[in-house]
Amino acid sequence: MPPRESRLRALPSVEVVLQQPALQAAAGELPRALLKEAVRAEIAELRLALAARRGSPKPAASVPADPCAVAGAALVRARAAHRPSIRRVLNATGVVLHTNLGRAPLSEAARKAVEETARGYVNLEYDLESGRRGQRGEGVERWLTRLTGAEAALVVNNGAGAILLALSALASGKRVVVSRGELVEIGGSFRVPEVMEKSGCRLLEVGSTNRTHMRDYERAIEDHRREIGAILRVHPSNFRIQGFTLRPELHELAKLAHRARLPLIEDLGSGALIDLTELGLEREPTVRESLNAGVDVVTFSGDKLLGSTQAGLLLGRRTFVLRARKDPLARALRVDKLTLAALEATLVAYSDPARARRELPALRMLHTAPETLESRARTLAGALRRVPGLEVGIERGDGEVGGGAMPLQRLPGWVVTLVHAGLTADEIDRRARAAEPPVIGTIRTGKYRLDVRTLTDAEAVEVADALARAHL
Repeated sequence: MPPRESRLRALPSVEVVLQQPALQAAAGELPRALLKEAVRAEIAELRLALAARRGSPKPAASVPADPCAVAGAALVRARAAHRPSIRRVLNATGVVLHTNLGRAPLSEAARKAVEETARGYVNLEYDLESGRRGQRGEGVERWLTRLTGAEAALVVNNGAGAILLALSALASGKRVVVSRGELVEIGGSFRVPEVMEKSGCRLLEVGSTNRTHMRDYERAIEDHRREIGAILRVHPSNFRIQGFTLRPELHELAKLAHRARLPLIEDLGSGALIDLTELGLEREPTVRESLNAGVDVVTFSGDKLLGSTQAGLLLGRRTFVLRARKDPLARALRVDKLTLAALEATLVAYSDPARARRELPALRMLHTAPETLESRARTLAGALRRVPGLEVGIERGDGEVGGGAMPLQRLPGWVVTLVHAGLTADEIDRRARAAEPPVIGTIRTGKYRLDVRTLTDAEAVEVADALARAHL
């Protein structure tokens, strides 16, 4: 057997591999630096494999050190590395506002607005009428005040940013009164008390986990009046406490806050702009209702029930919104031109609630007719039955709103189930995620499931084609 040194020297050099036809042909589509990185990685793996077999009776020829073979493997590696990390996927989970999949998909109008804005320069902070510097986000804020009745509005980068800014601007260095039952944890393990701490506020808990009375707030204000900067109300958008529960009505809490000359801030979380009971969904307070009840500042997210892109909306009384706008945090939390373009195009649809339900994908998915879902499921199942080895079924299933909104709401619909004689459900799932485009389904009772609620008719066809190419 040849010594270890001669076996290692048998490996081709990086330059020799780069000269192979496969990599020469790919030089036009892939950066040379990326190709070189992939070649080096392949050769390094071969070197490790050879070193690990020191003293092995197997001949060195069994290690694929041929330059052409190395080039082929490097090309696969380079293409995988060149692929964007954020890619379009087909959501067949039935979760409409799926946080891991980007929450609300944008409407056609919003996508066009983003594309037009991304083409070149825009008047982001330029007043076309006066020729002077303008105010960023003016169009979005104008629509927010028009749709909700708020005196003023401000856009920041996400919902947590909105409540952070509100607390920083209105109560930094002070205590903020909040019910113990509203100290929720939001996505990514962030908790309301932690957000409050970062804003410079100190928490003043009142009541108990399941019941908080008006007298609890009154006692806190009476005992700590000089230390208190605001009262915070957190809407339980991502959880429910049921049974022996109590909390004051919003208008009563607003009266107490105003008597004490304190701002009442409400974090609505999902932030519905229209009555969702008209879609057959459970009751969710609207932004206008909170403002009409006397809330001074309302905050909510842009990519949940609003159906737009990630953003945080802060609106209410002009005095308080202006203080938030002047807070140094506002600069750190501001949004870019693409976010504003998507938001404004989305808000325009709310000028007519029927138009919003028709044009905004998230709202449309939330109230898709059962017969439409069944027809879509049967079409998808029919296409998948042409894939050899697949046992395809159709079952009733429940989708979810997702995104921390309406945690108890179930969305009855239809799912397509897949069973393969030679593959487990986990293996089907892995191959579906590796498809082009990737298909994201769920597994339940040993079956791989595709919920058609979160697919359009065209996407259902794409799912069938992608899975057919995925070697199921």
